[in-house]
Amino acid sequence: MVSLVRIAVVAGLLGLSLPLMASSAHTLNFGHAAPAAQATRTVELTLGDMFFEDKAIQVKAGETVRFVLINKGQLLHEFNLGDAAMHAEHQKEMLAMQQGGMLSPTGMSHEAMSHEAMDHGSMGHDSMMQGAMNNDKPMKHDAPNSVLVEPGKTAELTWTFSKASDLEFACNIPGHYQAGMVGKINIVD
Repeated sequence: MVSLVRIAVVAGLLGLSLPLMASSAHTLNFGHAAPAAQATRTVELTLGDMFFEDKAIQVKAGETVRFVLINKGQLLHEFNLGDAAMHAEHQKEMLAMQQGGMLSPTGMSHEAMSHEAMDHGSMGHDSMMQGAMNNDKPMKHDAPNSVLVEPGKTAELTWTFSKASDLEFACNIPGHYQAGMVGKINIVD
């Protein structure tokens, strides 16, 4: 009986996510993910425990930037592009992921983020939170504007920026943003 209920829940969630997948799911109002080969410039950022080495980055509208993220700290960190409201929502998701055992202070549970996990990049925030809060199958951290970087590791994210205001890069691991792990992205013409 439990298996049938899970199948029904997953089918329902997939049905809810189809319109989102049909739309431009990988484009946000400030740009979209891009292949590293399209980058016109590389920006290297060091992530330390509770800080980014640079607090502000300037990019041109239409520019594709390859971010190379080096975690020199002893904690798991995230590099996430968005505005303050997006970061506030994502912090709730990250807290649910931490409470669900997917994230620890120093790493990710790769087993919990396995292929059976829900893809939160293709679902709306309400569906993601509901699944995480009900302890259904855990979410997967793979939004196109975000990457997790474990201690001592390097990760990359490539993004094409469009015109936007109040854009930030931040770590949304619970408590990190509040401790000051946030910076500004200024987009110029």
